[in-house]
Amino acid sequence: MNYVEPIRDNNKLEDIIKYLKNTNTRNYILFILGLFTGLRISDILKIQVKHVRNKKEIRIKEKKTGKFKVIKMNKFLKKELEIYIQDKDDYEYLIANSKTGHAPITRQHAYRIVKEVCKKFGIENVGTHSLRKTFGYNYYKKTKNIAVLQNIFNHSEPSITLRYIGINQDTISDAYESMSYF
Repeated sequence: MNYVEPIRDNNKLEDIIKYLKNTNTRNYILFILGLFTGLRISDILKIQVKHVRNKKEIRIKEKKTGKFKVIKMNKFLKKELEIYIQDKDDYEYLIANSKTGHAPITRQHAYRIVKEVCKKFGIENVGTHSLRKTFGYNYYKKTKNIAVLQNIFNHSEPSITLRYIGINQDTISDAYESMSYF
């Protein structure tokens, strides 16, 4: 398995979001769900319209851990989802593989979507987990609150969370770059 990175360049991230919003609404929703919830792709794909319609939070049972999770939606995500689901039925999946909405896309399809759009914007070492890691990376850069992230990601140690979101690599890279003897 390849190690994927968070998307660190917020300018490129903004460009990707604008691009997806203008070209493919479903893929746009996939992307912003990952960026604003920090959920794993397996959990994003099982979200149906009924889980978000007229709700302030998303309540799910995580596939990997079996734990229940409550994610309060920020205003931006809630607004975008409300627009997106306007003409959809409650049983439909948000990230559906067809017009009928009876089934979600596969994890592999989600991976191709993320990989291809990031490649288009010159971003490498990405996969579906990059969305989750980008959530963590940006939250940490903004707040420096590793304890909250550790809890969100269900990690046992802060060091695991720092490595997971790529902060350790940033620190190591900064150390190499700062070295000067002359």
